[in-house]
Amino acid sequence: MEVDGGLDVTYLNKYCNSSSSSSSSSEQDRKIFMKLKLNLSGDYPRKNAEFLSGQYGINLFLIGVAVMLAVAGDKPSVEESHLLAFVTCLMVLQLIWMMWYILLRERRKNTRTERDVNATTSWIRGALTVLAVLSLVMDSFRIGYFVGFSSCLSAVYAVYPVVHATHTIAQVHFLWFHIKDVVKSLETFERFGVIHAVFTNVLLWCNGVMSEAEHFMNNHVRRLSSLDSENITIVSSEPECNSSTTSSTSSLFSRGLVYLFPFNIEYHIFVSVLLFVMWKNIGRTISSNKKSLVTKTQGLTLGPILGLLTLASTIAVLVVYITRIEGVLEMRQSAVSMFYIYGIVMLAVMCFSCASGLLIYRADHMPLDTSKNTSRQLDTELLFGSSLGSWFLSWCSVVAVLCTDSKVSYRWTNLVYSIFIVLEKYLQNLFIIESLYRKQERVERSDPELPAVSEIFSVTSSMAPPFSGIINRAYETPDKTPEMEQEEGREMYRCEEQPEEPLNMKRLILKNIAVFLIMCNISLWLLPAFGCRPQYDNGLEQDIYGFSAWTTVLNFAIPLNLFYRMHSVASLFEVFRRV
Repeated sequence: MEVDGGLDVTYLNKYCNSSSSSSSSSEQDRKIFMKLKLNLSGDYPRKNAEFLSGQYGINLFLIGVAVMLAVAGDKPSVEESHLLAFVTCLMVLQLIWMMWYILLRERRKNTRTERDVNATTSWIRGALTVLAVLSLVMDSFRIGYFVGFSSCLSAVYAVYPVVHATHTIAQVHFLWFHIKDVVKSLETFERFGVIHAVFTNVLLWCNGVMSEAEHFMNNHVRRLSSLDSENITIVSSEPECNSSTTSSTSSLFSRGLVYLFPFNIEYHIFVSVLLFVMWKNIGRTISSNKKSLVTKTQGLTLGPILGLLTLASTIAVLVVYITRIEGVLEMRQSAVSMFYIYGIVMLAVMCFSCASGLLIYRADHMPLDTSKNTSRQLDTELLFGSSLGSWFLSWCSVVAVLCTDSKVSYRWTNLVYSIFIVLEKYLQNLFIIESLYRKQERVERSDPELPAVSEIFSVTSSMAPPFSGIINRAYETPDKTPEMEQEEGREMYRCEEQPEEPLNMKRLILKNIAVFLIMCNISLWLLPAFGCRPQYDNGLEQDIYGFSAWTTVLNFAIPLNLFYRMHSVASLFEVFRRV
């Protein structure tokens, strides 16, 4: 009995231990499940709002593109006034949201708002302000154009520039004071508002690109008809009204709009990029802010001189090209040949500069900065994405040159130019990304005993006196007069002059390279933006791909190339500041 009883007790103890261990394991599983549930429930609304607002923005963009395609058809049943009315409604909705956001921030001005200092810089906002002023000039030209043709134009042509001017002024204010905000309240609603603003500006960019492409297409068709190479009718962009002094003045406004289109186009695409960064920052926790960079121009000689020479020669080439391309066939061919030769020389020097910068970085073993930075990541993606248009255009030209039987003088220069375009963008993208992701060097101080600059005004325990209580200086030094004490005080707080930091040759070379590349990219933006587009005029690609297919490629690739050049200017200026 005793043995049986001992066995029974042992069995019961084992059973109790197993049940308690199973209950503890189930409790542990329950805790893990609750923790996972909390994590999912905490992150799910943010992701859900991000997906919903993103889908809303994409569908809004697709609706606008569908309307634009309907307007651009051969026999359009949708008129341009309908497109302008649609875009005007989008701008009004964005204005309502911006006013609501600004008023809400004014009511909560005592509440601290987290800000992302990496989102943009003051010089970018200043450049966008200049582009916005030129957009306002363009709106005034649109109003003048409507006044001249008011008898045969819809009222939308008057409402659109007024709303666009109001939208531009409000948006510039928003860029200066709220674009760095990291929204932490009403996140879902704010996501929809910001993404609406993003795609409104993208559609305004598309509308400007379409208007500019229509102008260049009409010029191209006019040149073809003058050479009798194609039987294509020219579509006039001006309404058919009775000729008068007013309508001739309006035609002047219409021609002036052509020269303002590039600035308006760049304004809207850059604003959409900044707003997209704000959309990505909604609900985000900013870990650390970067220190402000001080732009130094010490030692800059060769880069600015070569850059200014490049810019001046580019303007000369642009003027000669525009004047000669309107002439007879021989003058047109000489203008195209001049463009390709000039482009080859400039691109070769740019490739050499980028390769030199990359070699300097390879010789310097500074680590890369792998911290999360939304603005920098977006810069990288935009550089590669906008390169696709130019790369596609270049490879189409390479295939056309190799397949054509034409014996024109610029056939092989076109081939070399296209290959250099691919190589230059490849090297320049690598140089910019390497510079933006490279950690900055810390300047070593000559005297390690001196405090760092950031600690000049800080109070540390070592600076405090080794005793407490009230100090009677008169008792300690009874012979000193007040004038002597003031002199000692001045000596105590007198700052020691710091020796000027010696120039680092690597930094100096990189700064000059960055300045030179900035000027070259501005030059390569000016040429196609103001009418120097040999892809329309050389005839090689058009013979291989056909008129419709090749013009479609150009309408897709050239706007991306223009955006790439301006975005490269912004990125290279940031490289210049970081070196």
